[in-house]
Amino acid sequence: MDRLFTPWRYAYITGEESAQRKKGVPDKLAAWPDDFHCVFCNMLAAVDYAIEHGMDPAEAEAAVGLLERGKNCFLVLNAFPYSNGHMMAVPYQHQSSLAALPGETGMELMALMRRAERVLRAAYQPDGLNMGLNLGESAGAGVAHHLHIHALPRWTGDSNFMTVVGETRILPELLAESWKRLRATLAVTPREPE
Repeated sequence: MDRLFTPWRYAYITGEESAQRKKGVPDKLAAWPDDFHCVFCNMLAAVDYAIEHGMDPAEAEAAVGLLERGKNCFLVLNAFPYSNGHMMAVPYQHQSSLAALPGETGMELMALMRRAERVLRAAYQPDGLNMGLNLGESAGAGVAHHLHIHALPRWTGDSNFMTVVGETRILPELLAESWKRLRATLAVTPREPE
């Protein structure tokens, strides 16, 4: 029998990770003194705090996988991706309902998803994409209280025995490399006109 060791997942699986720090705040940004008890709200506040206190903006944003900020929403890498390049569009407003978002925010959220599609196609040349959101825990939302939409590249045959039988995902690219690749692609991909 072959064994695949994933020691970096141990803290997540055992809950040790969440007991040691605030949700969404990596060790590099741990100086942020507050806690909003929300992975997305925490990550943005910790990044802003680090930048205000002298950290290079790119370094602070890389620490959480923050790809791009808009007026009402942002793009961020999923810290526990289903595939390389798995990103999310997230409104700044802490809201669990798509219908409850202001119209302008909803429009920007969809524009960011359109941008995510173009960027993922350019950066990874996938055979297809999964894009979607889960509203509520029973619908599958891992973070039910703060709406977010997933965008991830898919390739023919990428669901193999490791995922199906072994409940393990094979990700050939480190998150830091995905962040660099997507930031570079975002930099050369024009935004939609408002």
